[in-house]
Amino acid sequence: MAVERLSLAQARRIALAAQGFTDPRPTGRVDRRHLRRVLDRMGLIQIDSVNVLVRSQELPLFARLGPHPRSLIHDATVAGDLFEYWVHEASHVPTRHHHLHRWQMARDHKWSKYWDLAQRRPGYIDEVRRRIELDGPVAAGDLSERVGKKGTWWDWDDAKVALEHLFWKGEVSAIRRPSDFARIYDLTERVLPAQVLATPTPPEHEARKELLLLAAQHHGVGTMTDLTDYHRQKNAPCKPLLDELVEEGRLLPVTVEGWSKPAYLHADAKLPRRVEACALLSPFDPVCWHRDRNERLFGFHYRIEIYTPAPKRIYGYYVLPVLWGDSLVGRLDMKADRKAGVLRVHGAFAEPGVPIDDIAHDLAAELRAMADWLDLDTVDVQPRGELAPALRGYLAHH
Repeated sequence: MAVERLSLAQARRIALAAQGFTDPRPTGRVDRRHLRRVLDRMGLIQIDSVNVLVRSQELPLFARLGPHPRSLIHDATVAGDLFEYWVHEASHVPTRHHHLHRWQMARDHKWSKYWDLAQRRPGYIDEVRRRIELDGPVAAGDLSERVGKKGTWWDWDDAKVALEHLFWKGEVSAIRRPSDFARIYDLTERVLPAQVLATPTPPEHEARKELLLLAAQHHGVGTMTDLTDYHRQKNAPCKPLLDELVEEGRLLPVTVEGWSKPAYLHADAKLPRRVEACALLSPFDPVCWHRDRNERLFGFHYRIEIYTPAPKRIYGYYVLPVLWGDSLVGRLDMKADRKAGVLRVHGAFAEPGVPIDDIAHDLAAELRAMADWLDLDTVDVQPRGELAPALRGYLAHH
């Protein structure tokens, strides 16, 4: 794409195409091939434990694939296609990218709890590692109760710190237990495929550079901060790497309408003529996880209100942005009432000037599909917000 300037609408379409929103949803059985396609677009899936609707890492798959087996991520992890690591916060990452994160694993952990433990109990972390080697996988919550071959295990707090340090260093890896979402830790060589671990470790410079290029691929177009934020890199070491990528022709410098900072376009980015999406986005979807980018790209002000006291919340506890076409047009405050079998929409809010009736028509179908996917019988929309009346009307007639 030989351009030097992009309109804001072009930038939005490029970004959404890069994230997979111009790929058609599967019409038949959804399997691991479709998960791989989503990972090709996203590069990683951020993990969050809040389960008021569904765990956040499941929502990006629903947004791009529609209803799918909810075991896809777990099964792919067990099969060695995914691993968990601190990338964009805790994230599911393709194992083919494991070598790109080893420079971080090789660094000293800055966690004060680790240094405190290392000083108080020298050799303790090595002992934890040896216990796992001898006794096998363990969840942190089991530690104070479990009895292994060497007797009673260590106390929980210190053991948790030790396990998290070993996890950071890549010496142990984890698979989430489906029943309670707990990490089950084991030696990395017993979790990840041998061919993954045999991939040569690149120098930090090359790994960082490759991560920046991947970030540009997944964003399509972005500022330096957009690209560094994707894998939680620092700006300072990345600036010369971006210059190298531009010099090599892999990134193209562009200006974007209304953006005050320079932007970078991936050389293979696609500019679709239109985006015809209708999706509910996780608060931690790459489309909206960077709040500043969200406002620059979509003019959409979004904040998570989970930790805001209830009387001070504007929209609600667990609020999902609504993607419609190439715009973020509203937000839904949602909850899965599993006991009652109801998908509850406590509020349905629209941005100013959007076509409410058209959006509600498409969104009603999306809500019905989500309810079926979550094994909930009905959808209940409370009369709160600009979208609510039309949404209630469409749901009542189906």
